[in-house]
Parts: sequence; structure tokens; C-alpha cells
Amino acid sequence: MMGSSQQAGWCKKPTSLTSTRATLKAARKTMCTVVLLTITVVTGAGGREDLAEGGNTLACNSAEFKRVSVTIGKSPVLICPHKSNIAWVAWKISPKVGGPCTLGYRADHNKTDRTNCSDSMNWKSRPDWDPALEIRQVGIAHEGNYTCEVVTVDGNFPTTYLLSVLVPPRLSLYCDGHGSHVCEAAAGKPAAWVWWVPGGNSTPKEESHGNGTVTVLSKFTAHNTSMTNATCVMFHPAGNQSKSITCHPSGNSAWLLSCVFSLASLLGLLLLLAVLQLCIFCDSRTKRN
Repeated sequence: MMGSSQQAGWCKKPTSLTSTRATLKAARKTMCTVVLLTITVVTGAGGREDLAEGGNTLACNSAEFKRVSVTIGKSPVLICPHKSNIAWVAWKISPKVGGPCTLGYRADHNKTDRTNCSDSMNWKSRPDWDPALEIRQVGIAHEGNYTCEVVTVDGNFPTTYLLSVLVPPRLSLYCDGHGSHVCEAAAGKPAAWVWWVPGGNSTPKEESHGNGTVTVLSKFTAHNTSMTNATCVMFHPAGNQSKSITCHPSGNSAWLLSCVFSLASLLGLLLLLAVLQLCIFCDSRTKRN
């Protein structure tokens, strides 16, 4: 059975690794970090680029960097390279919310250790069998950097995941007081893209929230004023949705109401003329008698 240890320095690298090798590895890590930061700046320029799990991997000697996107509420498993003759393995985690945490395992003592890690993050299995990390019901607070480092007699093998969390927007469609179609994609991450069918004039607006989600509100005005039905199509990395609704523009309602009033006025006038004719007829009969 594995025990646990809280002793400081339990996860130091074996002294068998020479200082020269450590220096060379540190230099390679520095070069990898520079390249990674350059790629992050370039890919981040688009503002809304989220890569699916397993996408965009940068290999730099023994280091790997992967950008992973996971839908909120899922339980992703981050793979750590499984090597033979493991001396120790550690997950070093820097989440978006809260301080850094560490999960570690030393083979020579057959012990595991965890520091500042919540219960939602743990080994998928026994680390001596499979050092993969499982995040149960991932949330926005879990976003951040996850680095697994495996040390063997052949060297160290780090893998870093840049984890981002997708939040599917809540889609709603309704008619406003003027009879216009309004589509709302609420609290999505990243912001959703809204499209109307058939095409027309739309005025999308975005509202950012403190937790990183964005609400998109789009009001639709049809080219054809007699059209009453429209479909809102929402595109999002976490899944696409569409809804349709029928609205009656206020201009048509006003025209119909005006017709009703005109008809009522005409009927009233005809009734008044009929009463006047009846009075004239009755008056003429009285004079004859």
C-alpha cells in the first residue's frame, strides 16, 4: 500500500543526475518557454481561438506543450507520459483561481504527496501504474497550466497542458415591444456567434461578465416588412443551437388598428344617417295627419 509523506524536499531529483545534464535541460526548457510564449501571443491574437483536446502540440526535445479545451462539467483526464523505471513523478498545477498545488509520487519510498490541491484533482489511478491526472467536473476556476514531470534514469520528461474551459451559452429567442426578433446567447465562453435566417439587418451587442463569460444580444430587422418568422442560429465551440419564432411588427399592428377605427367610424356615420332619415320620415307622416 502507498503511504503519504509531508516531508519537505521529498520530490527532489535523484542525485545521480549530473549537474551538467541539469544545466543542459534547464537551457532547453528556457528555449522551449520562449518558443511557447511566442506561439501563445500569435495564436491569442484572434481573440476567440480555442483548440480542441489533443490539438496544437509543440514538441521541444523532451518537453511537450498542449492547448486543451474542455466543456464545463466534464471530467477530463490529462495524460502523463508513462515511462519504465520511474524515480518520481509530479503534477505541478497553477490554476486560474487559488494558489499552485502539487501531486507527487516517489518510487523509492512508494509514497504519494499532495500540497494545496482540491479534492476535484487527483490521480486517475495508482501513479506507479498510470500517472494520469483526472479533474472531476471541471469549472472555470480550473483553467490554468498543468505540468506533469516524469523523472527516470534516462532523464526527465515534462508535459504541460494549457487548459481552457468552454461554457455553452443559454439560447433564448423572443419578440420585443416593437415586434422585432431578439436572440440572446447568455453567459457563453467564449462569446457565441449569432446568425439570422433569412438574412436581414442585425445589431449584435456583447456584455462581458466577471467570470469570463460573455452574453451576446442580437436584434433582427427583416428586409421584407411583411415577414414575421425568423430563425436564430448560434455557433459555439461547445455546440451549435437554433430556434425559430414568429413576431408581428408593430407597423402592421398599427395599420390593422387604424383600419378597425376607420371601419367603426364609417359604420357610425351610416347609423347616424339612417336615424336622421327615420326622423325625417316620421316628421313628414305627422304633418300629413
